Amino acid sequence: MVFDLDMIKEVYARMAKRIDTARKVTNKPLSLSEKILYAHLDEGEANQAYQRGKSYVDFRPDRVAMQDATAQMALLQFMQAGKEKVAVPSTVHCDHLIQAKVGAEQDLKTALVNNNEVFNFLASVSNKYGLGFWKPGAGIIHQVVLENYAFPGGMMIGTDSHTVNAGGLGMIAIGVGGADAVDVMAGMPWELKFPKLIGVKLTGKLSGWASAKDVILKVAGILTVKGGTGAIVEYFGEGAKNISCTGKGTICNMGAEIGATTSVFGYDEKMAAYLRGTKRAEVAAEADKVREHLTGDPEVYANPEKYFDRVIEINLSELEPHINGPFTPDLAHPVSEFAAAVRKNGWPQELEVGLIGSCTNSSYEDITRAASIAQQALDKKLKVKSEYTVTPGSEQVRFTVDRDGYLKIFEKIGGVVLANACGPCIGQWARHNADKERKNSIMTSFNRNFAKRNDGNPNTHGFVASPEITTAFAIAGDLTFNPMTDYLTNENGEKVKLDEPKGIDFPPKGFDVKDNGYQAPAKDGSDVDVIVKPDSDRLQLLTPFEPWNGKNYEGLRVLIKAKGKCTTDHISMAGPWLRYRGHLDNISNNMLIGAVNYYNNETNAVKNQLSGNYEAVPDTARAYKAKGIGTIVVGDENYGEGSSREHAAMEPRHMGVKVVLVKSFARIHETNLKKQGMLAITFDNPDDYDKVREDDIVDVMGLTEFSEGKQLSVVLHHKDGTTDEFNVNHTYNSNQIDWFKAGSALNLIKKQNL
Repeated sequence: MVFDLDMIKEVYARMAKRIDTARKVTNKPLSLSEKILYAHLDEGEANQAYQRGKSYVDFRPDRVAMQDATAQMALLQFMQAGKEKVAVPSTVHCDHLIQAKVGAEQDLKTALVNNNEVFNFLASVSNKYGLGFWKPGAGIIHQVVLENYAFPGGMMIGTDSHTVNAGGLGMIAIGVGGADAVDVMAGMPWELKFPKLIGVKLTGKLSGWASAKDVILKVAGILTVKGGTGAIVEYFGEGAKNISCTGKGTICNMGAEIGATTSVFGYDEKMAAYLRGTKRAEVAAEADKVREHLTGDPEVYANPEKYFDRVIEINLSELEPHINGPFTPDLAHPVSEFAAAVRKNGWPQELEVGLIGSCTNSSYEDITRAASIAQQALDKKLKVKSEYTVTPGSEQVRFTVDRDGYLKIFEKIGGVVLANACGPCIGQWARHNADKERKNSIMTSFNRNFAKRNDGNPNTHGFVASPEITTAFAIAGDLTFNPMTDYLTNENGEKVKLDEPKGIDFPPKGFDVKDNGYQAPAKDGSDVDVIVKPDSDRLQLLTPFEPWNGKNYEGLRVLIKAKGKCTTDHISMAGPWLRYRGHLDNISNNMLIGAVNYYNNETNAVKNQLSGNYEAVPDTARAYKAKGIGTIVVGDENYGEGSSREHAAMEPRHMGVKVVLVKSFARIHETNLKKQGMLAITFDNPDDYDKVREDDIVDVMGLTEFSEGKQLSVVLHHKDGTTDEFNVNHTYNSNQIDWFKAGSALNLIKKQNL
């Protein structure tokens, strides 16, 4: 089935002229990223050259995608926007609220009962406002988007940081907060600072144990978790053309882990084959007509140093499999060096669980490569030492690999096939025999491995690798094993060695599925009722945030000074808290409970200056709010890294936090704070972070003259009667300052719609 073909044709019809105009105004050849960006300007044809990393630009994305955990809050906000129908094609995908515990069938049944109210809300609000709805069990949002909606040269936004997965099919696909999605669904332009460009030139060809996953694991090691911030990573070269479309998706998916705005590959034969293989030959035919516009200009790739802000070159023929971690996805180890790192750092050597699948690595190719290793365990009489789970990415993939016999191979080695959902990747994992204090090691083919990410245990050492490497290590059960060189002892006492994995890009019999789980919206949703029970603990209609009162912020209390890494998982945990993603007050009870308090090195224990006691962060915030006292959150580098979840911005806003002052922000989180009417500022001198004391009373001055590019100042009133004053920076433009003054971006939209 081809969705939105007319829209795709319209995008392609205007592309040539817009790109030609962009070349003229920029007076240079264009990268693929620039072509897509300039082809989606809100103004139409470009009338100026935009500065990378400086110019704020309004765009018109082609579509919006939302997963169930973030769609709740996004659609609750959209209901306030006063629109009868979404302005662009939009979809909702139910993939986050299914907990992995027993196996696919039972876990899905349990989820349908436990989340019935939320699923009914999402189905009905989608039906009313014209959104496509993908039912629980249909698949993980990014895999479903790649199979059904992504198209070369398009632009989409999604309320999940791994929306970037669609770059594997040549899209500029960007993870955003729900408020951004509301803007686009309401027909408003979407604002983004024009990204910088990082070029990754791929030469050679993958072979043996090396896979597409190893490309991004190596890139993560080079760029680190914030090296891609504010940039699009564009892959090119002969090596890129040799990677499958789903392999490209894997690489783009994990671009979120280096902070990149998105990642993208140019249109090639691998993409055309994937479109045809997923029953979208019409889209491939249309893309072929504009093929020259769906890749960078030849001059750019011939002299990349001249046109990109940074260039990295990787020879795929020499690329070694990598294993990244623990606790951060950018700690990269070639497999030949991994055993030494395990011994040197004292990481738990026994591998307790191997988990493959997720939105990152759940394609037919991934499953077949992993299955080729699993089959060897059977053929060579090897007993699998670790627990082992498999998460298919979509019902289409699951049905097809089951038909072709691959799931039976996993089951024969003791593997458990989980539901087509995020599951353990996002902490939706009822792990067996999980001791929250015991050090242990797991390996996954997922994308993210922050502490407590998968099972809630801060002592679980999570390592990230390809599905085939993960499978090999699960067979060995030992992190010092090297599948490329080492032998294992089988049940007969014989020494055996694993052969290189073998995979298939496409099923020889084609993809098949009985029920893909899609529900089309009503043509006229005016009679559809969306019911939210007043006493629900899962859903809560929103009350608009109060506009700014026109004064400087004075008399603020320090709620918490976060020490070190503070991701959106620390600010608003997932796992069991997912059940409250549609109820702002209830989910606010998890606000910053994972952040480490600088003053006592503990989590969820901050000093309540009203009582003098150390109390939970949410309780302390509610105490200040009840007394009408505003608060400030202070943070370290790359604050808010990780997921796109806007709850990490909405919760502090709801709980009385006025200001977030940090050394630096992760891009999505900074935008989310701005959208919710928060003041997001950074230290001009990072050393001023050390001046903030636990019992300070804080003023933020200069707000009455709040303007683009003008610094604000912070005054710290210490308990001993002394003060410190220093300058702070902000990145608000005039439009974002209007959001701040209105109390939120949504407040401004509603005002404009009246």
